[in-house]
Amino acid sequence: MRFQNSVFVDLLKPIDRRAFGQIVARHKGDAYDKSFKSWDHLVVLIAAQLGGETSLRSLEAAFNANSGSHYHLGVRRIARSTLAEANARRPVGVFADLFARLSCELDRRTRRDGAELLRLIDSTPIPLSKFHDFARSNGRIHGMKMHVVYDPGVDRPFCVEVTPANVNDVEIGKKTPIEAGATYVFDKGYYDFKWWRDIHEARALFVTRPKSNTRLADLADREMPQTRGEGYTVLRDCEVELASKGDSKLPMPLRRLHIQRDALKDGKPQLIVVITNDMTRSAVEIAALYKARWAIELLFRWIKQHLNIRKFLGENENAVRLQLIAAMIAFVLLRIAAHRHDIELAHLRFSELAGRFLFERRPIDRLERPPPKYQAARRRISPRQLELAYA
Repeated sequence: MRFQNSVFVDLLKPIDRRAFGQIVARHKGDAYDKSFKSWDHLVVLIAAQLGGETSLRSLEAAFNANSGSHYHLGVRRIARSTLAEANARRPVGVFADLFARLSCELDRRTRRDGAELLRLIDSTPIPLSKFHDFARSNGRIHGMKMHVVYDPGVDRPFCVEVTPANVNDVEIGKKTPIEAGATYVFDKGYYDFKWWRDIHEARALFVTRPKSNTRLADLADREMPQTRGEGYTVLRDCEVELASKGDSKLPMPLRRLHIQRDALKDGKPQLIVVITNDMTRSAVEIAALYKARWAIELLFRWIKQHLNIRKFLGENENAVRLQLIAAMIAFVLLRIAAHRHDIELAHLRFSELAGRFLFERRPIDRLERPPPKYQAARRRISPRQLELAYA
């Protein structure tokens, strides 16, 4: 009989064990625990994400109940006390570096020649309970933030960082490597003239919204051959310059667009003002770029609804960070598997089935099909053999 891997083994195949070992050695990930190694820890946390386990006790029971699958995963049974200690001490860099490597693998599999480089930057709050005494408050939530740089064209989050909730978004944005030729789209939380200038000097573009107190002087109106887009209308496209009397300067050409959305807010049309250093695209294309920023909000919603980042397996900061990075690793592994096996299921349906049949031995591209019925081989009887029959 042909051997069939479990769904979990197939999902973990994109992880190069040798490269992961080098990452562990670089961060000394196994320095504090010789029996429960980084690989065991990674597999257990990914299983918790895909299986929806919300406590150490339930994770221990569910994982150990499938001990027959542990050999091919390269792991062993776990104890929740050991897992709790590893969550508190294992360096976050072990999982963070693995996520970056897997993100590059996803990009290699989904890259399309000639596709524009679009980078959406945003953060999402991670509320924490009062038992997480390390958490900080930013006036709205008590907890942490997860900052993501996302490519909607290939559904690839390629940069993730977790910070306290009171860290300003733009401070993380400044750490983002700028790619020449890319277009960065972000909201008012990344309002910083110096960073905008750095993006421009790196021969990249940005599309954002200015704050209401930003003083911009009109230079000339631009022609708009087309004003109507999908769900919006561009009312005005104007070349502007910064009119501030202080030291703030933006030594680059700028455009300001006034966009009216079709969707009503409080019974009135919503007007959006957008600023960009892109002097080539049409006004409708610029408006479509800012509209595309909604894709990263959908990413955050999907992750929060379908991965386990609402309840945490530890109350210390290190445990929370490890679980958030493990959630993003699980997300990327699901995307790689979908592309590798040409799975046509919706992302939501595929992730649900993968979690349900995680330890079952079945082809990952046939999760939605029932298993074939077992047919026992008929016993061949020699014509020379007497057959017992009842009269």
